[in-house]
Amino acid sequence: MRIVPKLILLASFFCSSNAFAQIVDPHNVLIQNVYLGDGGAESEAVLVNILIRDNKLEIVTQDPIAIEDESIAVDARNGYLLGNLEIGETPSFIILNDDPRANFEILLDTDFFTTFAIHDGRLFRNNLFAPDTDSETKQPVTSGWKAYTPPPMALPMSYLDNTKFNKWDTEYVSGIFLAAAVLDRQNWWTQDEGSRQQLEQDLDDFDGGEIRGFRVGSVGTLNFDKPWVYTIFGATNAFDKGFEVERQDSFTLFDYRLDIPVFENINLSIGKQKEPISMERIMSLVNLPMQERSSVSDAMLPSRNVGVVLSGAGASQRWTWAGGVFNDWFDTGADIGDSATQLIGRVTWLPFITEDESNLFHLGLGLRQTNGKKGVQFLTEPEFNQSPIFVDTESLDADDGFQVNLEASWRHGPYWVHAEFLDSEVDSPTYGDLNFSGYHVTGSWILSGEMRPYNRKNGVFRPVPVARSVYQGGWGAWELSARFSSLDLTDGPIDGGEMDIVSLGLNWWLSPIFNVNMNYRFIDNDRGGINGQSSGIMTRVMVVLE
Repeated sequence: MRIVPKLILLASFFCSSNAFAQIVDPHNVLIQNVYLGDGGAESEAVLVNILIRDNKLEIVTQDPIAIEDESIAVDARNGYLLGNLEIGETPSFIILNDDPRANFEILLDTDFFTTFAIHDGRLFRNNLFAPDTDSETKQPVTSGWKAYTPPPMALPMSYLDNTKFNKWDTEYVSGIFLAAAVLDRQNWWTQDEGSRQQLEQDLDDFDGGEIRGFRVGSVGTLNFDKPWVYTIFGATNAFDKGFEVERQDSFTLFDYRLDIPVFENINLSIGKQKEPISMERIMSLVNLPMQERSSVSDAMLPSRNVGVVLSGAGASQRWTWAGGVFNDWFDTGADIGDSATQLIGRVTWLPFITEDESNLFHLGLGLRQTNGKKGVQFLTEPEFNQSPIFVDTESLDADDGFQVNLEASWRHGPYWVHAEFLDSEVDSPTYGDLNFSGYHVTGSWILSGEMRPYNRKNGVFRPVPVARSVYQGGWGAWELSARFSSLDLTDGPIDGGEMDIVSLGLNWWLSPIFNVNMNYRFIDNDRGGINGQSSGIMTRVMVVLE
């Protein structure tokens, strides 16, 4: 379905609003329970509360806002907002009584469907009632794109704005072009003699800057009656390359998939995509509280694979499920019988969630089975990209491999604690039955008070919202994070190493498209009968070109 540009819609509405214009200076207005297209990973609408004070937009939040005596309080009753919201500016928007993306007739008669209209701080229409504290809040309505796996970067708020140069909307195909650049600077602080013996090299050789990645791509819809979602993203192979190095880089497609609605709340994903087994792996790297994923995820779970995934949700989206079959023959050019085949599944459950969704507890279970073609190998750096390999099982022949991943998350307002445990069993004809495992516990505190949204369609968290960017006179969003990770790749005759890492991080989102962050890590590594310790700091700048 195509959406009429919001500016045109607003203009047509206000031109026709003189017949009923009731000019009132609202001064202070609290609007509860209104849906806003948030531009998140699946571009679904989010239920928010909006506070206007002294005719200026003060806050847009999913948290409850206390009603002040001098404020007008109204309940939008899950209406849908169209307009431009800028913190600190005089607001102009309308509220419709339903989602125009789900009901196109709303856009043909905005006068009839409009319940609230404000322009330049003047109230033109208010058909909303005061909040009823005894009434039961509706469950969120699922709308927007149905993809289980988010795109590699969060969509900007402008994804519905057809006036943007990088957005197109035709009868058959719609989409938005996105790009992101990530620049790193690594400084290794300490390395003891044990670490030098293990690695047989000096970590100071890895100091310096690099282009961590430059990603470009597009997400959008094929406009059938039930739109299909396409995702195409690629990257230059500039990883592990210094700023001053000049050479021609090849281009690699690392996401290409179609997400097809099959039944209500059931979707089919086909193509190269992330395997549905771990929240940390499914979430985009730039949306995590740390710069890099934990060592256990990087060592034992692939980044992407080619396959088919069927996914859905149930019980008012209190639980989700996904299952798929993967084989990388199409991506590697090998015969399908010579490539390993994986069966993968994940379920999530919300045993506890408050009515306003500000406090929730999440549980998840993922399973992965592989037939072991081409063998297996687990290896990783110590959560720094500019680093040698610290732990490595080397290549193991295998008849079979089985993995279990457990997840637990608690989020209360700006606080989030997430933990995962991964156990990997390998049946090797040469080395017998082997077992490798690891876990991490990650904590996040958004100092500026924003709450990381939870996506109930696929059981993952969205990016940190920025309530007031530096371009709007605010301080952006600040996030403090900490993580402990432990990885054990030693079992029987295999001495892959045992590594523990303590990490501290600070994220500053100046705006939704500009992030500066810093991570410190202390690494304790046992391998080959030697204990080695090291530490370092990584600074990163990330810019989304939207």
